[in-house]
Amino acid sequence: MGTHQRKPRLGLVLGSGSARGWAHIGIIQTLEQAGLRPDIICGTSIGALVGAAYAVGEINRFEKWVLGLRIKDIVSFMDLHLNGGMLKGERLMAFFRDNFIDSPVEALNIPFGAVATALHTGNEVWLRTGSAVGVVRASIALPGLFSPVWHDGQLLVDGGLVNPVPVSLARAMGAEVIIAVDLNSDILSRHLNHNEQEDAPGPISSAWMRRLQQNLNTLLPEPPPDAQRLPSVLDVVATSLNIMQVRITRSRMAGDPPDIVISPRLAHLGLLDFHRAQAAIDEGRRAATASLPQLVELGLIPQP
Repeated sequence: MGTHQRKPRLGLVLGSGSARGWAHIGIIQTLEQAGLRPDIICGTSIGALVGAAYAVGEINRFEKWVLGLRIKDIVSFMDLHLNGGMLKGERLMAFFRDNFIDSPVEALNIPFGAVATALHTGNEVWLRTGSAVGVVRASIALPGLFSPVWHDGQLLVDGGLVNPVPVSLARAMGAEVIIAVDLNSDILSRHLNHNEQEDAPGPISSAWMRRLQQNLNTLLPEPPPDAQRLPSVLDVVATSLNIMQVRITRSRMAGDPPDIVISPRLAHLGLLDFHRAQAAIDEGRRAATASLPQLVELGLIPQP
């Protein structure tokens, strides 16, 4: 009498990367089409947002909404202020609460966890209970862009500061095989390649973001006429965060490697290019398709 071989618990880890995170949608859909559905989902920042939409069973409707985003829609979610961050985030989270994610994390269809950072201590915080919207809002509080939020007595900011691709959280939740998605693997080469190009687009390439940059620059003193050209405030912040997250991701995944890493090529997308979802989703599908032979080798999906 043969013994039944138990399938290992599969964890899907969705990394941070702001607007590049729409690639997660294409990756999830490609894996599902191949017959692969995770037992555990973990995410940081935009990975937490897409992961929560998937865990609540709304990924296809979420994709439809994302593909319809235009610059004017993104601007409508902006509640600008300069106290703690440029965007408070309440309008965006209210939209998700009303339309997509309004469940306790414990009640989601797939076990879910997200990562945030405690601002006062620098500690990594794992969010596995409470309002899904509240958990996502804490995880996406990118410093300088979204204001920090209070959550269970702690002031929290974006989890990408400490764990951009939270493999460790997936293992702690019981994942035995882990697929991790790294959205930032080619970002540094993009900056190096563009470093000598005076007119190359920066990380913030949208027209509306350029207008915002111009408004912020009016708050700064005028440089002397012969001064060397410097990038905008937002470009400096975005590039600095990219460098930090790439270095942290490499270090953490070297110490705790996932079984498979999916690395879509997304350097052509800016930090806030949320209206360019189709390009990100298509690249996510391409990268996930390229990973299918590895999934076959691990026995996670059958030989086609």
